Amino acid sequence: MMKTNKTRTLVECALMIAIATVLSYIPLFQMPMGGDITLCSMAPLVIASLRHGVKWGVGTGLVHGFIQMMMGLQNVMYAQTFLAMAGVVLLDYLLAFAVMGLACVFAKGFSNRTAGYAAGTAIVGVLRFLCSFVSGILIWGAYAPEDTPVWIYSLIYNGSYMLPEMIIMTIAVVAVMRILEKKPSAAGGGADA
Repeated sequence: MMKTNKTRTLVECALMIAIATVLSYIPLFQMPMGGDITLCSMAPLVIASLRHGVKWGVGTGLVHGFIQMMMGLQNVMYAQTFLAMAGVVLLDYLLAFAVMGLACVFAKGFSNRTAGYAAGTAIVGVLRFLCSFVSGILIWGAYAPEDTPVWIYSLIYNGSYMLPEMIIMTIAVVAVMRILEKKPSAAGGGADA
């Protein structure tokens, strides 16, 4: 029974990665130097976390981040030094998507599940924004206009697409989780943290 549940969870998380990858290719708006508002591409990563806990959520996010990095490898090559390339890999891909797996941690503190889903989703959206914000300062700051402080440039550039993405993602996650709550769980329930 335990092996069946782990297999089912693995398959579900793999499907969440596939769905997130497909959704990442449906941009609603694209920034000129990277960054998109997508059709809820991060929502499946958050859902994996809320359904299966930190271990599965972070793992799902890491795998998705790696896939995104491989599909957007030219972005890594724009970095001018090896250290900057490592920073792009870490901040713009691996860490940025891995933090999505922490949604379940932040959702636990709420007695109202819907509020927990919304808060957990929003908080990991902010964490992902912070990864992009720091990357914008440390790595991409050379693209800031000369009369604009780098931190303001990064805040405005990354905030202009991350805030709408976070709002859309939060609405989608809450809606999907409420639907899933109404259906009996085929996996037997329970998240392993």
